Amino acid sequence: MVQFTPNDLSRTMSDLRWPRRWTWLGMVAEHAVQAFWPLLTVLLLALAAAMMGVHESVPVEVLWALGGLTCAAVLGTLFYAARRFRMPRQVDALTRLDASLPGRPITALMDDQAIGAGDDASMAVWRAHKRRMAERAARATAVPGDLRVARRDPYALRYVAVLAFGMALLFGSIWRVGTVAEMAGGSTGPLASGPVWEGWAEPPRYTGKPTLYLNDLAAGDLQLPFGTLITLRLYGEVGALGVRETVSGREVETQADAPPQTTFDFKVGRDGAIAVDGPGGRAWDISVIADEAPQITIIGAPEVAAIGEMRLPFAASDDYGVEAGEARISLDLASVDRRYGLAVDPEPRADVTVPLPMPIAGDRAAFEENLIDDFSQHPWANLPVTVSMTALDAAEQVAQTAPMQMVLPGRRFFDPTAAAVIEMRRDLLWSRQNAQRIAQVLRAVSYIPEDAFRSETSALRLRALIERLETRARFGIDEEVQDELAQELWDFALELEIGDLDDARDRMRRAQERLNEAMKNGATDEEIAELMQELRRATEEYMQQLQREQAEQQDGQQQQGQQQQGESMQMTQDDLQRMMDRIQELMEEGRMAEAEQALRELQEMMENMQVTEGQQGQGGQSEGEQAMEGLAETLREQQGLSDQAFRDLQEQFNPGAQAGENEGNEGRNGGQGRGQSHEGQQGQGEGQDSEQQGREGGGGEQRPGDGQQGTEQGLADRQQALRDELRRQEGRLPGQGTAEGDAARDALDRAGDAMDEAEQSLREGDLPEAIDNQSQAMEALREGMRSLGEAMAQEQQQNQQPGQGTQQSDRRADNRDPLGREQGTNGSTGSDAEVELNDDAYGRARELLDEIRRRSGEQARPEVERDYLNRLLDRF
Repeated sequence: MVQFTPNDLSRTMSDLRWPRRWTWLGMVAEHAVQAFWPLLTVLLLALAAAMMGVHESVPVEVLWALGGLTCAAVLGTLFYAARRFRMPRQVDALTRLDASLPGRPITALMDDQAIGAGDDASMAVWRAHKRRMAERAARATAVPGDLRVARRDPYALRYVAVLAFGMALLFGSIWRVGTVAEMAGGSTGPLASGPVWEGWAEPPRYTGKPTLYLNDLAAGDLQLPFGTLITLRLYGEVGALGVRETVSGREVETQADAPPQTTFDFKVGRDGAIAVDGPGGRAWDISVIADEAPQITIIGAPEVAAIGEMRLPFAASDDYGVEAGEARISLDLASVDRRYGLAVDPEPRADVTVPLPMPIAGDRAAFEENLIDDFSQHPWANLPVTVSMTALDAAEQVAQTAPMQMVLPGRRFFDPTAAAVIEMRRDLLWSRQNAQRIAQVLRAVSYIPEDAFRSETSALRLRALIERLETRARFGIDEEVQDELAQELWDFALELEIGDLDDARDRMRRAQERLNEAMKNGATDEEIAELMQELRRATEEYMQQLQREQAEQQDGQQQQGQQQQGESMQMTQDDLQRMMDRIQELMEEGRMAEAEQALRELQEMMENMQVTEGQQGQGGQSEGEQAMEGLAETLREQQGLSDQAFRDLQEQFNPGAQAGENEGNEGRNGGQGRGQSHEGQQGQGEGQDSEQQGREGGGGEQRPGDGQQGTEQGLADRQQALRDELRRQEGRLPGQGTAEGDAARDALDRAGDAMDEAEQSLREGDLPEAIDNQSQAMEALREGMRSLGEAMAQEQQQNQQPGQGTQQSDRRADNRDPLGREQGTNGSTGSDAEVELNDDAYGRARELLDEIRRRSGEQARPEVERDYLNRLLDRF
């Protein structure tokens, strides 16, 4: 066992020499800070006040009072420090160092054994104990002093003093401290030492240059930015100092009766000189750094998005940065084609002022930006205008571009009826004198509603707008009514242009019609791209709908489906995509005639694919398909009910005017207004009963509103029945427990709540509120159907067995959709493989052509079928 000897103790204490010294120094700093922090705070505050020149701006009496308070504070803090400060001893440092170690090893090393000194075993234990304590003491490190005085300074006065002193170092002068004694001496102070002066040159903030202290600048040449503020202060005997300057455009001289302290302020506006005459005076030759005016240019033609949003690029620059800018748009009346509604003088309208976008971060000295805005609803949209841009710098200098002539971009409408409505809206905003002419034109446009509108609701809405316009025209139209009518016309045109069609076939036809109109009206590339994208989406949705309708539902219909497939035309999805790509390419190249021909071929091909529609059986539907079909029927009935409520609302404002119009103005879905689809008969029977009841009651006398109240109660009853049917359908929805199934149920719950509110509004006679609730119900129904479709697709993927592909391989050749794609029992695509042709494919094609020729010559066949067969022969 290693013995612990007195030499080991001496060596251990020697190793502790530096940790003990550093600990002692920390204790000295700790005692000094805790004792002298009040004194340091007072001294820093006094120095900060002197360096900032506080003594120069107060009377001598106040200065003496402040000096007395400062001296008292210094004496008080010195007394506090004398009582608090104690110089620490070396043993105190060793004690603190020992206390920082576990077991106080240093004290243990200095202890002697009290008993058992003659016992060898006891001595061995004592030496082992000291050896362990020596090892602990060897790991000792200096203990830092505790410099925290927050408990003694709860208001953080020390930090206030440090902050004030730092501000004085930045913005004050150390030389001012020496003038305190002179100021305190009264008249024998500064005046005894002669006149003095001070001066500063403060450039404008936007230049980013610092303030100059003129006393520190030698006489000679000096460059200053334009607009620099010069401040000079003179102290001393009257007339001893004077100021001369030629940089501000005015002469400045001291007066004979000027007070002892005079301040001169002026701005540098031109080259010249500044001089302080007298003892210690100085002179400078000033060269002005000119502030250049900003520059702004329009660097390109405006770019227009398909929805009418304009993007106009511009560039701006300034030596110190552009502060702001604006674009001013004025009507170019001389370039307007003054015909039709524009023939009358326009109403006075202020120019359009739009702020220009500025860089949020970065340098504004030179940049390029785009003015992005949508002026589609402005009265000058698609009319000649002039555009000028201005830029403003911090010196309020303005630069302006030359007026640029252009047609103010706005949204273009390709539906003919929507375009006519927008043109009438423009004429109304052009001048209220056009109101009567606008009503006549709109009546002419809607003379045959089934040709101009896709739904009876749209025709009724336009009729109400016309009647309101005519009424206002008779009694006068103010600006508020003018704006309201313009907004209603805009909303109505958007409805005609975009629509809200539930049927994918109708959406595809509308997209084709809009694209065809765009070709005729010279649409831009952006508009063509947007319309082609809309056509792609609508065509894809239609093909999915057609695929679901023609999907084989049971194995017993395979033979019938095979026979019908031979009578229909097949092509791949890639072929359809290539046709639309070709149409877009032709339009972008400006070959509109060829593009129109290709679009007509695409329309004929899509019409020909409808020959087999409705021929597939309806048996063998899964539970999900039955639920989807039931929800679709509910949606159609809700749409019809909403149309009927809208007609009743129109009848309230113009009784008897709609009866004659509704008899011959029902389009393809005209029956939907009576609460049923064009495919069903049940709602029609109900509507006929209602009409019969109305005719029977028409001969009797009725009080005003009695018939209308009865109609609203009937609508409420039908709304309640529709809500009960939806509640029954909710109990049979598939996808229980899945996220998609739960989303479908939540959407249908919202639809049911909206139906309940619509029923309540109908019973209360509040038709506008009822129509709003019915619209919410239809939107929730659509959302529920989308979620249900996703749940069905997920369930089908989970239930598919690994061996099903082999079992169904023999049926895939006979289970194709009109585009030649393989499909599953629920209408999903089963394969993306190309259609395989056998060796006798061309012979089979000749046989089909011969059969088509034979059938087209049979006069006994229906004319519609023979026309279709002749179109096939024209193509092939």
